[in-house]
Amino acid sequence: MTGRRRSSIPRPSRTVTSLIACTTAVAAGASLLTGCGVLPGTTGGSREPVTVMTWAPDGTKATNMPGMPAMAQAYARWVNANGGIDGHELRILTCNEQNTSAGAAACARRAVQEKVAAVVGSYSQNGRAFMAPLEVAGIPYIGGYGTTDEEFSSYLSYPVNGGQAALIAGHGMQLADQCRRVSLVRPDTVSGDKMPELLNSGLRKASRRTAVDIPAVEDAGEYIAQAEQARSEAGKKHGCVTAVLGERTQNFFDSFRRLPSDDHEVRISSVLGSVGQQLVDRTGGSNSVFEGAFVTGWYPEAGDRRWEPMRKVIKEHAFADNRVDPADPGVQTTWIAYTVLKKVIESLNTDTVTATKVARALDQGVRVDTGGLTPDLRWRYEDMLGVPGMPRLVNHEVTFQVVRQGRLVAQRPGFVDVGDTVRRAP
Repeated sequence: MTGRRRSSIPRPSRTVTSLIACTTAVAAGASLLTGCGVLPGTTGGSREPVTVMTWAPDGTKATNMPGMPAMAQAYARWVNANGGIDGHELRILTCNEQNTSAGAAACARRAVQEKVAAVVGSYSQNGRAFMAPLEVAGIPYIGGYGTTDEEFSSYLSYPVNGGQAALIAGHGMQLADQCRRVSLVRPDTVSGDKMPELLNSGLRKASRRTAVDIPAVEDAGEYIAQAEQARSEAGKKHGCVTAVLGERTQNFFDSFRRLPSDDHEVRISSVLGSVGQQLVDRTGGSNSVFEGAFVTGWYPEAGDRRWEPMRKVIKEHAFADNRVDPADPGVQTTWIAYTVLKKVIESLNTDTVTATKVARALDQGVRVDTGGLTPDLRWRYEDMLGVPGMPRLVNHEVTFQVVRQGRLVAQRPGFVDVGDTVRRAP
């Protein structure tokens, strides 16, 4: 995907949100959400605005995350309507990184040009392309979605979840007591190549045999051959088929559903980001192929009361924007990332917020309470798990969920620590 040619990289454009009437323009490249005039609750605007950026792919043939920049814009409308963050107006730049390294690099360069205080709550699979420009400019990357190695290795990255590694390792633990044999269908990519050992690390906790690895093209329209192999390898009884293909997971299970009936008794499973409540609803709810499916997530299930503050902000400030789904893990990650930013800005108690000040506060151990959506977050050296290749991992807890009567609900209460499982993976 990163090799596609593009004639030009769209530059972010600006829109203005007034305190009287707010409008947001989301362009193919980027947009700016600002507040005009004196913020309610401030003393005349003595504190300077804080500009940050959120990027994500939109309108591509692979994974799209339009809800992340949309959530960032709704968050800004909320805080600005209530006096800003510690008296600072919050300005949001958004950028479509287009699932390409060129697009990600263009977004990062724009963030540098705009001298943003941070990049917050973003999604990209192109870590090498975006992290280097941010590092040169000293811009912290707060609460990325967790898809790249750089998010867990760069000294300027501050992840809020355990990324794909925690999900896959945790999923192995979730399936260990449920499945005699497991077939794993995953992308035939560098990132996908790491999934089998992570899943196996979790499966080994119950001394189960390793999963059958079935690579697949990430953006295929159908997966009949892989579905047939996965069902066959899972065995006739107590087998599980797990697919982790992002937005193409639905395509895989559509193919799986169309297989001729036989005597295999197989349960299906996945991780949040590949299967979520929206997909369950779209495929029939309680009559969906996902009924009974096991799912591993980073956060509590979408119906948990701890999400109520976010749901209220979406209801009041996202208006009719259907990109902002409170059950979307990208939207949830963005909410948590901006919770971190808010805490950091409040801790600074300064008239001018810069990237250097934000990074210093994070490095010095500002503690962030996310209202129980994650463990308390801190990024001191002693808070990090220290996994080879992922030294910045600080949150290594996941949740086990299951689809019951068409709803994703907790399979077991609370969080599950997968730190040792991730550490044991080769």
